[in-house]
Amino acid sequence: MTAKLSALDRLKKAANFTPSKRVVKLNDGTEFEFYATPLTMSERERAQKMPGGDDASGFGLNLLVNKAMDENGQRLFQAGQIAELREEVRDDDIQKLILGVIQEDEQSDMKSTKE
Repeated sequence: MTAKLSALDRLKKAANFTPSKRVVKLNDGTEFEFYATPLTMSERERAQKMPGGDDASGFGLNLLVNKAMDENGQRLFQAGQIAELREEVRDDDIQKLILGVIQEDEQSDMKSTKE
């Protein structure tokens, strides 16, 4: 007889925090690739509590800075770069990157359902 997992154990086992590749097409037609893990409630709460996290754009930038990584797991941005991202990067490109952090790309979803 196999031991039945509790509801919490089932949810934890189903959580896949392996970073997945995200590709965003920028306004100039080039692709920007980065990696991110699925968002947890605690990460969302931390981003809301960080400076600027009380409005939607600041919250999104906080998530981007905290979650966007290169293929080696190194952060692409630092908190000190938020002002520069706000001032020197097109808003539509930033919004696409933020959505890339929040939403899993379709390829990673398909991979996870096949396994």
